[in-house]
Amino acid sequence: MTVPTLSVGTRIAQNREDGSGTLIGYLPVGFPDLGTSIDAAVALAENGVGALELGLPYSDPVMDGLAIQKATERALENGFRTRDVFTAVEAVRARVDVPVLVMTYWNPVVQYGVDRFADDLLNAGGAGLITPDITPDSADDWIAASDRTGLDRVFLAAPSSTDARLRSTVEASRGFVYAVSTMGITGARANVDAAARTLVGRLREAGVENTCVGIGISSGEQVAEVLGYADGAIVGAALVTALAEGGVAGAAAKAAELASGVDAARK
Repeated sequence: MTVPTLSVGTRIAQNREDGSGTLIGYLPVGFPDLGTSIDAAVALAENGVGALELGLPYSDPVMDGLAIQKATERALENGFRTRDVFTAVEAVRARVDVPVLVMTYWNPVVQYGVDRFADDLLNAGGAGLITPDITPDSADDWIAASDRTGLDRVFLAAPSSTDARLRSTVEASRGFVYAVSTMGITGARANVDAAARTLVGRLREAGVENTCVGIGISSGEQVAEVLGYADGAIVGAALVTALAEGGVAGAAAKAAELASGVDAARK
């Protein structure tokens, strides 16, 4: 059964109209096993996470911190296959009404087939892709496939990006632009880098409609801080750690704590 697609941009706009920002939660598919990863993603959505980012495990991560690396290694050891991500997306969308993006490095998409990947994601009810290791000027195949299917395409912007690069990223992205709050790998930090606020301001000047900040957010207080100037806050490592240490219940509790920041930032 095809599950209707829900655009992340639509959800962000709905939340903005309600005076609220959007909490986006990341979990890798297949950790600690496929069924549990689906249950955990549903639990996030049921505890205040407004959009989901399901990670496709990859053997050579370039920006993932230790918590996510360990989780994806476990998923791969347990026999994760690319097709499992579509199973997970469809299962989650059948249970909760939140947009589901897939976070993936580009090589697995190429190996699977760009158009085939786009079609299978669309048919599963997925919203689109976050592609951390390609830039708009090297993404012609994905831009064509996402234009054909209407899927969201989320590119990353970093504090080191030039103004010209930010403009091209804004023009090419659909759904939101992923503002990387710090240089380096993912992982919870005591303080979200102040560079994120400056980067979001530069993206606004470049004409961005929606921008969400990720990398380094681990508490409800930090979610509230980020939602004071951005449209969304993305949390990954803190949720993965909670799942690893406390199972689905632990992930649900952490999601609820993070979601308290959404309420605190409500305008």
